[in-house]
Amino acid sequence: MYIFAKKILIIVLKQTTMTENQQGGASNKAKKTYISIIVLLFLIIVVLVWQLLVTRSKVDYIFIEKTEIEKKNYDLQLELDSIIEEYNTVKNEYDSVIHEKDSIILANADEIQKLISSQADYRKIRKQLDHLRNITQSYVLQIDSLHRENAVLKDENVRIQKNFEKAKKESEVLSQDKEALKEQVELASTLKAYQAFAQGIRMKGEKEELTDKARRTEKIKVCFTISENLVAPPGPKTVYMRIAGPDNVILIKGSGDEYAFESKGQLLQYSVKKQINYRNKAEVICMYWDRTEEFKPGSYSISMFIDGYEIGQTGLELR
Repeated sequence: MYIFAKKILIIVLKQTTMTENQQGGASNKAKKTYISIIVLLFLIIVVLVWQLLVTRSKVDYIFIEKTEIEKKNYDLQLELDSIIEEYNTVKNEYDSVIHEKDSIILANADEIQKLISSQADYRKIRKQLDHLRNITQSYVLQIDSLHRENAVLKDENVRIQKNFEKAKKESEVLSQDKEALKEQVELASTLKAYQAFAQGIRMKGEKEELTDKARRTEKIKVCFTISENLVAPPGPKTVYMRIAGPDNVILIKGSGDEYAFESKGQLLQYSVKKQINYRNKAEVICMYWDRTEEFKPGSYSISMFIDGYEIGQTGLELR
């Protein structure tokens, strides 16, 4: 622009010189007028050049400033994304703990995003970002505290569980000892039958006659001695007798539960039962099975029970 103004000035001067030569010495007034016009034009051109330079400088400054603002906004966006990503990581891991905080975080993030998009004041955005970071860090600290407390509770639970298992094992040992002691007491209090024998009986009036012939036998007589036992509780007791024939079938009067007793958790059919009053002293007991049908030849097995325990056995051979 300056060179252009200079060229115009040279052209004007040439025109002035030509005019002076043609007219042969024009008036000084006309000469001054031309010079004034030339100077004015030159000044205008200088001012225009200066304004152009100033405008270009402003444009360059605005461009640089815009670039810096865009860079700052980009950095702010990265920082916002980093905060949200960190929050989402924590949220995914502890969603049940911070679910109620989610709306607060997202609302603040949305507001900051709008400020960045509208290229709002950098200091305002920075203030909002710092506030959001403080919120997320506060939640992270709360979660970390809850995590440590949860770890302590887990350790305490493990300790309690170990103590419980230990106590359970000790209880089981005590229970086993108690059960063993109970079995020992029950075993010690169990009565025994000894000197047991069985006979085939044929009645002659009220007199008993021994026989070993099956067809002549009317009754089976079983006698035994109940042992003395000072540990066993005295009082009424029921003696049950089971007689198994040669075919291993128990001789019974009926098949209902009223003809059965319990032994070691099972119901057993009995042939004969008898009530006694035990006084902790040895006592001879005799029990009879009356024939319901003719006895079969062969071996008969006989067992006696009191309080569900077998107290003795004997046998009988009939021809």
